[in-house]
Amino acid sequence: MHKAGALAAQILDEIAPMVEPGVTTGAIDDAIRSKVEEAGATSATIGYKGYQHASCISVNHVVCHGIPGEKRLKDGDILNVDVTVIVDGWYGDTSRMYVAGKLSRKAERLIQVTHDSLFKGIEAVKPGNTFGDIGHAIQAYVEAHRMSVVRDFCGHGLGRVFHSPPNVLHYGRPGTGAVLEPGMFFTIEPMVNLGRPETKVLSDDWTAVTRDKSLSAQFEHSVGVTEDGFELFTLSPGGKFHPTWS
Repeated sequence: MHKAGALAAQILDEIAPMVEPGVTTGAIDDAIRSKVEEAGATSATIGYKGYQHASCISVNHVVCHGIPGEKRLKDGDILNVDVTVIVDGWYGDTSRMYVAGKLSRKAERLIQVTHDSLFKGIEAVKPGNTFGDIGHAIQAYVEAHRMSVVRDFCGHGLGRVFHSPPNVLHYGRPGTGAVLEPGMFFTIEPMVNLGRPETKVLSDDWTAVTRDKSLSAQFEHSVGVTEDGFELFTLSPGGKFHPTWS
């Protein structure tokens, strides 16, 4: 899990300088594919349920599962890049936000609240707490900032499989859900909308967008429960997890 998580995070660090106005999301995905191959790893998404790309790239009002292609980034676009790699049979899964050009004030607020909500959820990870504690921490923080948590997609168990139980909801009530135990691996990956939480999936059967076309943001870490807390497997080696890294 350390190796897989570190590789996924390193790849997201390395593509950060590419995110500029005029670059296509397909070019970013091509670079990710090459970096996975150069590392001798396997992309978990290529061939997954017919998907043919090494990443999901979700721009502006796309909530998740955006398909890379010929779309050129414009100044002010925000985008989530989500990468999952397999190293020695173990999965490393992480995503983070980027900005092409100048970040608008409302997008900056959305990204900051989403980023901070992830860490509010992570802080709730320790043996004896529940998945409801994680969801409640995220939901309470987001809604206090008058934004909304997407209900239609969630985090998931991880390890030697890509997606496994339990579902890690980003909303909930304290003390509900399964109890956290040492040795559990899962992702926490809140999706936060500036507008309402409802989403819809487009006709390509992958791309999920906000119904009201409001901006959406997401950050994701792979997390392990330890004897006394948590460990993050997908920390950015270069400190580039937040899009204002430069």
